[in-house]
Amino acid sequence: MKQLITILFIGLISLGINAQAKIEFKSDTIDYGTVEKGADGVRTFEFTNTGDAPLIISEVKSSCGCTVPSKPDGPIMPGKTGEIKVKYDTNRVNPIRKTITVMSNAETPTVALKIKGLVIDPSKVSVLDKQEKSVMEE
Repeated sequence: MKQLITILFIGLISLGINAQAKIEFKSDTIDYGTVEKGADGVRTFEFTNTGDAPLIISEVKSSCGCTVPSKPDGPIMPGKTGEIKVKYDTNRVNPIRKTITVMSNAETPTVALKIKGLVIDPSKVSVLDKQEKSVMEE
């Protein structure tokens, strides 16, 4: 009897192992390009659950407080798509190089997404631009 219970238990565990969620992103990098200070900083990473079990995203976190990601509320069923929205604070004038870490029950439980770009302030003129204009005016 003990052997039968052990065999059934092992069988149930192996069935659970075979069913696996898989997360596949359209792209793992979003390039903001060059955006002006105060522009809309919201971008979206789209993904699909290509596995055969529900995908549950447990946590999405950013490498910096200037980037706020939001995860889907519920599980993503097999074959369905989902989104992770990322809001970057475009009031910070500088290059953008940030990482968003996604943790889930997928076959690959941790995925690193990246955002990049440059935020400029059009009201500020660089020293180089001023020098070029003065040289050209002479």
